[in-house]
Amino acid sequence: MIKHIILVGSLIFFMSCNDQSDLEKDIAEINVNLNIERFDRLFAKSTVAELPKLKLEYPFLFSNRVPDSVWIETLKDTIQQELFQEVNKTFNDFSEVELDIYKLFQHLKYYDKTFNEPRFITVTNNVRYRESVVVTDTITLVALDNYLGSEHHFYANIPEYLTENFKPSDIVVNLAEAYAQKYAYQPDRKTLLNEMIYFGKLLYFKEIMIPFKSDAEKIGYTEDQLTWATNNESEVWSYFIERELLFSTDSKIPSRFITPAPFSKFYLEIDNESPGRIGQYIGWQIVKAYMNQNKHVDLFKMMQTSAQEIFDNTKYKPNK
Repeated sequence: MIKHIILVGSLIFFMSCNDQSDLEKDIAEINVNLNIERFDRLFAKSTVAELPKLKLEYPFLFSNRVPDSVWIETLKDTIQQELFQEVNKTFNDFSEVELDIYKLFQHLKYYDKTFNEPRFITVTNNVRYRESVVVTDTITLVALDNYLGSEHHFYANIPEYLTENFKPSDIVVNLAEAYAQKYAYQPDRKTLLNEMIYFGKLLYFKEIMIPFKSDAEKIGYTEDQLTWATNNESEVWSYFIERELLFSTDSKIPSRFITPAPFSKFYLEIDNESPGRIGQYIGWQIVKAYMNQNKHVDLFKMMQTSAQEIFDNTKYKPNK
């Protein structure tokens, strides 16, 4: 009997892998019109005489409230010149990042038949890392100075738990999350459960759209952090249940388990071992369980479904 169960399980696993392989083959055939416009380079190389032409080509990048004299001083500023040089050094060859973006857009076009490739422009923004990616229906901006590598000296005064995700390979991950936010609808985010499932939606979306990235990369963990989250999933869930945190509206709770931090705050000895944002990880597992158990629900319907409905229609059983 046990051998029979193992055999059936193995057949299901291999059939699932083959289905996934065929799906990815179909997606790989989709043509994408992607043209990377390196505004960062164009601006860095501009002369005073060339600035008016650049402003005509990229009017949305030049505020009318800022006089030309400011842009001219920016070109001459030694710190800005160093920034341009460092960006050009890191992204002299943009082919790997471009391939990632191309594959993301292939997946978006496969799952959303209304998706149109935006105008794609690279810029710099003085390491305003909270604004590293901007996505609209027609234009996508990526500020490359936020992706120079975790150890870059530009990031010396930024916490390490943030800069560890300032790598070129993180560009497509952040883009996928920005698109996920466009598709997600969840106005009620007052409880820990609401927040967990909201971020779980974003992570599940990334799972579908960038399957070529590891789970650790999708959530912004190291492999060791992901292993800790996986191994302690049941204990974390029990902690939330026993302390009745799921439906709490205490505004301090998201800062303990949802927002970026060096570790999650259980106020126990395990705190320093844990990765931050563990609530996001649990939310991801809840959404995955929901989608596995509700095959009739497609990706975009799930992104619009309330947290309560997802939770009520999920038999979530954390890994032990």
